[in-house]
Amino acid sequence: MDENRKTPMITKILYGCGAGGGNVMSTILASFLLSYYTDTALMGAAAVSTMFLISRVLDGITDIIMGGIVDKTNTRWGKARPWLLLAGPLMAVGMILILNMPMGFSDTGKLVYAYLTYIFLNCIVYTIFGIAHSALLARMTLDYEDRTTTSAVSSIMNNLAGIVVGSVTTGLVLKYGWSVTSVILGIAACILILITFFGVKEHVGIDAVTGKVKTKEVPFKDAVPVILKNKYFFIIIFVGILTLVVNANAIASMIFYCNNVVGDPMFMTTLMSIGQIPGLAILLFMPALSKKFGKRQFMLAGIVLMIIGFVVLGLADGNRSLVLAGTILRSIGISPIFAGIYAFIADITDYGEWKFGIRTEGLISSSQSVGSKIGIGLGSGLTGWILAAFGYNGAAAVQSAAAVSGIKFAFGWLGAILSVCLLVAVLLMDVEKYMPEIRTALEKKHGQAVHE
Repeated sequence: MDENRKTPMITKILYGCGAGGGNVMSTILASFLLSYYTDTALMGAAAVSTMFLISRVLDGITDIIMGGIVDKTNTRWGKARPWLLLAGPLMAVGMILILNMPMGFSDTGKLVYAYLTYIFLNCIVYTIFGIAHSALLARMTLDYEDRTTTSAVSSIMNNLAGIVVGSVTTGLVLKYGWSVTSVILGIAACILILITFFGVKEHVGIDAVTGKVKTKEVPFKDAVPVILKNKYFFIIIFVGILTLVVNANAIASMIFYCNNVVGDPMFMTTLMSIGQIPGLAILLFMPALSKKFGKRQFMLAGIVLMIIGFVVLGLADGNRSLVLAGTILRSIGISPIFAGIYAFIADITDYGEWKFGIRTEGLISSSQSVGSKIGIGLGSGLTGWILAAFGYNGAAAVQSAAAVSGIKFAFGWLGAILSVCLLVAVLLMDVEKYMPEIRTALEKKHGQAVHE
């Protein structure tokens, strides 16, 4: 097979459908789950936030395990792709379970149920999906510029799913309740993930004659030391964590801001639709700009816009025009970050093979899963801890002035502070300078492997 093949646009879109399916879940967890737990299930914000954090410990373990499993997988569908077939249906089951808290349970019973369903959905289901989907990009082609384009298209699909879910969820819940809404969203996530399974094939490391994986299985004991030597593995984890912390906190605090500062819950629909659309538009320019200036430069420019956007939100004080303007700037800024992370993971996989002689798509891709889940957990957790610290009461009709101040801080100034930290992390991600040399070496290596 031509491992440097250009990926057809339809295939890029089908790959992006999987990202959209994963983001159906991510949007619900980042935007609505904390509010669901505090205002519907009537659980304490601090207890929920602590649950988010504790679950991250288990997440790190399952991510590394799943990365090793993907590296050892050898099927007629490839290494990464077959796991999407499992992830789709499990995603639907997990979303239905997590949004159907048995209201007759005691406070302890609710917390136990929340732990079990949250761990199932995040530590097991999303681990399977996230690592498989990320690893699949590195196995579609060795052309790193083409992978950047695929990543940009995938991010567009990812954002579209987030916009749709963020826009319709409040209306669905008000009309049908959480039970029906969970079924609708769970099935949608499942279908989108399965579209990627059926529509995308692996080409890197696949024998042209037999169609089977020809890459040698890498023992876990050999693969782990290699990724621990790969400095970019740790940098991309940190970038992923910070990005998702910023995004998850901004979105989780948004519903509280709309309810208690703006005074209009449905304003969130406006922010999740109109406020996010400009971020999609900027992704259309990412392949061309990344080719000319590099992914890192494009991401750095985005972070500067994020900082400005969050400062505007910090100053908005409920002014709808300023809130919308700040949200638009934040959306434009963060979009290239998400696309860049996926593309960099594929580059880091190539760097590891070039530098250390071992290709580990699964374990390298676990960095994306680790980063996203820790980020979502910490981001949503930060919101909850801030609300608890400022005295937020989910059962109160009107929040105290202190609680409102906490909501304003979480929605604006905290994002600006975290974005500055993200700027420093992306400055350290300079793997692109090696890519021309890496591509030449891997083309030679893989070309020889085909004839061996």
